[in-house]
Amino acid sequence: MASRSSANLLDLASGNLLDIPQTPRALPRFMTAPGIISDLDDGDSDGTSSGCCERKIIVTNTLPLQARRDAETSKWQFCLDEDSIYLQLRDGFSSETEVIYVGSLKADVDASEQEEVAQKLLEDFNCVPTFLPHDLQKKFYYGFCKQQLWPLFHYMLPVCPDHGDRFDRLLWQAYVSANKIYADKVMEVINPDDDYVWIHDYHLMVLPTFLRKRYNRVKLGFFHHSPFPTSEIFRTLPVRDEILRGLLNCDLIGFHTFDYARHFLSCCSRMLGLDYESKRGHIGLDYFGRMVYVKILPVGIHMGQLESVLNLPSTAAKVKEIQKQFEGKTVIVGVDDMDIFKGISLKLLAVEHLLQEHPDLRGKVVLVQIVNPARGVGKDVQEARRETYLTAQKINETYGSPDYKPVILIDRNVPRYEKSAYYAVAECCIVNAVRDGMNLVPYKYIVCRQGTPCMDEAVGVKADSRRSSMIVVSEFIGCSPSLSGAIRVNPWDIDAVAEALNLAITMPDSEKQLRHEKHYRYISMHDVAYWARSFVQDLERACKDHYNKRCWGIGLGLGFRVLSLSPSFRRLATEHIVSAYKRTNRRAIFLDYDGTVVPETSIIKTPSPEVIYVLKILCSDPKNTVFIVSGRGRSSLSEWLAPCEMLGIAAEHGYFIRWSKASEWETSAMATDLEWKKVVEPVMRHYTEATDGSNIEIKESALVWHHQDADPDFGSCQAKELLDHLEDVLANEPVVVKRGQQIVEVKPQGVSKGLVAQKVLSAMVEGGEPPDFVMCVGDDRSDEDMFESILSTVTSPLLPASPEIFACTVGQKPSKAKYYLDDPADVLKLLQGLATASSAKPRHLPEVQVSFESAV
Repeated sequence: MASRSSANLLDLASGNLLDIPQTPRALPRFMTAPGIISDLDDGDSDGTSSGCCERKIIVTNTLPLQARRDAETSKWQFCLDEDSIYLQLRDGFSSETEVIYVGSLKADVDASEQEEVAQKLLEDFNCVPTFLPHDLQKKFYYGFCKQQLWPLFHYMLPVCPDHGDRFDRLLWQAYVSANKIYADKVMEVINPDDDYVWIHDYHLMVLPTFLRKRYNRVKLGFFHHSPFPTSEIFRTLPVRDEILRGLLNCDLIGFHTFDYARHFLSCCSRMLGLDYESKRGHIGLDYFGRMVYVKILPVGIHMGQLESVLNLPSTAAKVKEIQKQFEGKTVIVGVDDMDIFKGISLKLLAVEHLLQEHPDLRGKVVLVQIVNPARGVGKDVQEARRETYLTAQKINETYGSPDYKPVILIDRNVPRYEKSAYYAVAECCIVNAVRDGMNLVPYKYIVCRQGTPCMDEAVGVKADSRRSSMIVVSEFIGCSPSLSGAIRVNPWDIDAVAEALNLAITMPDSEKQLRHEKHYRYISMHDVAYWARSFVQDLERACKDHYNKRCWGIGLGLGFRVLSLSPSFRRLATEHIVSAYKRTNRRAIFLDYDGTVVPETSIIKTPSPEVIYVLKILCSDPKNTVFIVSGRGRSSLSEWLAPCEMLGIAAEHGYFIRWSKASEWETSAMATDLEWKKVVEPVMRHYTEATDGSNIEIKESALVWHHQDADPDFGSCQAKELLDHLEDVLANEPVVVKRGQQIVEVKPQGVSKGLVAQKVLSAMVEGGEPPDFVMCVGDDRSDEDMFESILSTVTSPLLPASPEIFACTVGQKPSKAKYYLDDPADVLKLLQGLATASSAKPRHLPEVQVSFESAV
């Protein structure tokens, strides 16, 4: 199959990448053409058509297949891996849904066989293999994934060479290269207009960027199966921004627990400056006009598959064998992978302490610890295995006897039926991981303890007998919050774990039964089908507005993102507005100051000579009424704009206003009593002293508490508290308490930029010179009031004709304005265009003077 690339790989990572085949078609790194999203696809929806059939593309590190060579024919043979959760999730889709899998094989297929194998897998299993080169696979999976991401996500930092591997740029490039290959394979089969793509786990966190860059409106979901660490841990990763932006190129991101989601949201806030909001139960991040949703949904198990294993004769036979082997003893079971985060050695130490503190349990309690094969390699795994064996040997030598071993290690590939038999026999299950994403062992244990009618009959259990189970679970794993009847423990507290085990095995049967029934109800209702169905339903909801917005692809490399805005939102062309400017005779022009005519980031806040020159020309045109409308104080504005004698100024969002330099300042008649400031200032000072990095801005008419330099989470928390505090103490005062972008502001009622525009336009109408041209340019939230006011005022029946309106925001972002300009430099160019078209005749004071006191 020919690969269709999203971008040259060199666009997405610096340095010399691994020598992998480049895809034949490249996409420019920077997309500037605006248009409806479908237009940006450039007609390139040439993936496999899904017709009327709904399709889901599941992208995973490895395909849900088992592969082996036939000993006689040397041909590859494949079968579905029934244990794979990615295969089981199909039960959550409708029967009409076609599921395509993209991922790598758990086998090394020779290059000469890859085309034949790929064709066979697509035809027989709907699977598309990625076939990573061996060296790339090693650096991608065993290098970056297992030696850098996996430890980091489990809170392990490489503080020294003997404690984890330091960041390696070459391994990162291998990770990006591998994700690129996965993206190419998805593009071979996708119909981007109709298909949903569901990506799984930390191996593929930059894959969404490749797909979003190629298809701006692709329907993308991502589920993170591992823990997501706190921002203090994650921020140590040198490529943290690239990974976060990769995830944010999805439409829906799923996590097992609220803790993981909270950590992700905190990272987005602290590292990218993004705030989230919760509406009607859904958490969302506004990412350049796209709403990225975050879902909290613990995965479940496949009930039917596990029950079918319990019904096997081999399972019943194994149950009888285990019961006979441990007759008269209490069996505790543990099933864990061999790695440093599963806490096997801590579990063994807890058993040792249990036997030491409770001598009566010696000879009566057995821990059967099943050790799954390690998924990673390295000295950490070897050390964990060595410590496990030494600890088990020590316990057995100290508390064992010729016919009794307190700890039995089963370190081999244990078949499903045998594990199920141990689950069914064990009176307690302990999962003691120090950090784990979800861990479904307790769920499987509960179902096996419930049994099935077929197995009950085989082992001689009455069908109507009440079942019981006990779980001791680490509080640091994903399944812990959903197991409300389990005994939660801190795995590092050996004494507490030992006492939890003692409590679990000595608890009255009636209580064990109640806890079991509660768990079984939850697990049977929240199975893997429920998980998949719920995630896809939310993904469909998250993607429903894809066709309703225009989009622009912006950013280079892994910083690529899609700006998604209203279809009517477009760049304001100078020639377009100049044409309207020339054919009109009475114009109203409103300009914000900071971020509009002066760059927000500039240290020098005075206007440039070019700005002053342009404003003077525009003000001198008798057809124009020009106003600077700003939140700044009147003294600063009047000083900086003194050369523009005919310029109107509205200071402090319109609390103070004057028509020209020769006019007196007028004060808003709606707010003359400022006694409330004596109440507000002490409260703000109290919060400033308690919040490092915050400060108070004192204006004549308002007080503003800033927290942009404070800790993001603490500052936000304090702002909310301050808002509530001020609303309480000012309940009967004529003021408005507003929370803005990293500020809390208290100002008089009836003062806003929107009212300034409304009053100026009304005064022009009352003076017999209704405007036929209205332009308003601003960059922040307060300017949105002006945009809204202009649109409502000009539709007034008082106007003889509807004027031409140009509401323009600075920066491409969601806005009530119809137009945008990129930055203050663009604003200056626009004003220069208008100035060139304007008459340079000197003008006298206008016949109509605005009186805000009379307009109130």
